[in-house]
Formats: sequence, C-alpha cells, structure tokens
Amino acid sequence: MRLLFPIATLALTAALFFANAADTPVKPLRVLIVAGGCCHEYDKQPMALKEGIEARLNAVVDIAYNPDKSTKATFEIYKAKDWDKDFDVIIHDECSADVTDPAYVGAILGAHKAGKPAVNLHCAMHSYRWGNFREAVKPGADNAGWYEMLGLQSTGHGPQQPIAITFTDKTSPITQGLENWTTINEELYNNIQVLTGKAIASGTQIVPPKAKKGEPLPPDAKATETTAVVAWTNEYGPNKTKIFSTTIGHNTATVSDARYLDLITRGILWTTGHINENGAAAPGYGK
Repeated sequence: MRLLFPIATLALTAALFFANAADTPVKPLRVLIVAGGCCHEYDKQPMALKEGIEARLNAVVDIAYNPDKSTKATFEIYKAKDWDKDFDVIIHDECSADVTDPAYVGAILGAHKAGKPAVNLHCAMHSYRWGNFREAVKPGADNAGWYEMLGLQSTGHGPQQPIAITFTDKTSPITQGLENWTTINEELYNNIQVLTGKAIASGTQIVPPKAKKGEPLPPDAKATETTAVVAWTNEYGPNKTKIFSTTIGHNTATVSDARYLDLITRGILWTTGHINENGAAAPGYGK
C-alpha cells in the first residue's frame, strides 16, 4: 500500500497539470500589416484585412501605414533594430517599386532569413526592384533578393478583367476545402520565372481585343486567354522560413471578399505553423 499512494499522487498531479495546460488560453497571433505606396486604396484595405483576419483567427493585427502614394514609400518600422521582434508574421502589402536602397531592403529580408514568416499581397510582388528586373534575375544577383524571398518573379500585369481562380494543389493545407472562384475586375500579374515557389493556385483571364489608337477594331479580332500562378508557398533562407504570397488583391472589394480573406488567413496559419493537413486551425487559433 505504501507504493500505491505515491503513484496515485503522481497520477493526480499529472492529470491536474494537463487539465490546467488545456485551460490555459493560447496567446493570440501577433500580425503586422505594412501598407502604403502607389496605386491602391491603402487607406481602406489594411482595415478590411485586419477585420477579416481578427474575425477568423485568434489574432491581434497591427498596421504600419504610410499615406505616401508614390512608388517611393518607405516605412519607419523597418529602420528599427529587431523591427519584427514583437510579431509572429509580417504581411507585406506595400507598393514601393522605386525603393532601391540595398541596406533598407536588406534589413527587411534579414528578418525573414532569420525565420520570421511573411505573407505577401499583390503589389508587394512589384516592390524593391532595381537593375534589369524585367528580365529573369539570376539567383544570388544583387537585384534578386526580394524575388528569392517571394519565390517567384513578376514584373507587370494586364488590364483589369475578372480572374478565374483554380486551386491547383488540392493537398496543401492552405487550399483544403476552398472552392474555385472568379473575381471581379482584377489585375493578373505575369510570371517571369518561378524560382523556389510552389504553386497552389492559378488564375485565368480573358482579355477582350483592343483596337490600336486611332484605328477601328478589326472584324476578326479575338479575345486572348492568359494564365498565371496567383498563389504559392515558399521556403526561404537557411532556416526555410515559410512564405505565402498571392498576386490577387488590387481592388478593395476583392480584399473585403470572404473568399479572399479565407485564403489569406489560411496563409497566415500555414506560415506560422498553426494549421493541420486538413486546413483546420490548430486548437486555440481558429474562431
């Protein structure tokens, strides 16, 4: 009987420990959205993202917004030492094509190389580019850093027309259970090259024929069909940091669309390691 008492006490202690652990609330994910720059409604879209993410996830979303509407918008937060330390994931939603200071861009990439996950949206794909960026960059080149983090290189887009989105990788936790859908008018970004990214969704756009300036439309003119990767994952740097990107999201109505927000929140969960193989949020992280 003397042996049973310590064993019973140990079992009770263990049961209480695990019960208390289960009752301990999970800390919310800390998410930072960096938004601003050219060509988009950055005064509205970050709030749509914040509200959509916080409605779907146990997360607190902060926004670093610069009202500068030029292609040279920069962000004070990137200039601070250990700028990313308070956050679990960074959402790059900036449009800063003409910010070309290697030291400034290197500070951003350094955080992701060290292991900070990232979610990249729309014009983030066309930011921080210099040199002959319209041609395929060579891995390791001076102007390849941002594209290597993304895992794919894009340099431009077509007109605003609806995009039919197809989830091509049905096995990805990000795409599990998501239905193909067609956007409102959106910009289909090109794919100059896929570097280390893994495509999970493609977009197809039908572009109506367009007459040359001052000339009538030829009677035999036909629409053209273009397809490109529109969502993908990547593992970046020596720590294989998880990166998720989508080129969709030019218009605020798209950013506010529940289907878009579902995709983005899945991307957040995947980059931070809080999603199972069936696409469900880890306990305590979903709503």
